[in-house]
Amino acid sequence: MLIGNVGQDPKVKYIDSGVAVASFTLATNETYKGKNGEKTTQTEWHNIVMWRGLAETIEKYVKKGDRLYIEGRLRHRSYEQDGVKKYITEIYGDVMVMLGGQRDSKPGDQDTHIPAPPAMDTSIPDADDLPF
Repeated sequence: MLIGNVGQDPKVKYIDSGVAVASFTLATNETYKGKNGEKTTQTEWHNIVMWRGLAETIEKYVKKGDRLYIEGRLRHRSYEQDGVKKYITEIYGDVMVMLGGQRDSKPGDQDTHIPAPPAMDTSIPDADDLPF
């Protein structure tokens, strides 16, 4: 669960099957007092990936600076670039709540809670489980 601000306008792509995928960064802040009593704020940047209907909603309504609540799960992956293996950690979002207050909000606007569609079962059944 994260609450933070969108770091840049989300990028939305459509894969070959027509499914939308949105990706963006989310900045979260932690403020604490150091040993000398000085207040310090530390910003962490998170890579967020949202699929299907959530991605389409993000494409229409989410912009840089917007405040969001995100629930999701961690995913780790690696890829090779210029012969160097790189690793990335992403949060695959399942729930998004637009917290508003940052951009163009008007009195009476309400937060929007948009759950992700249920995960699709992409497993292949054993031959013994097939009905024919």
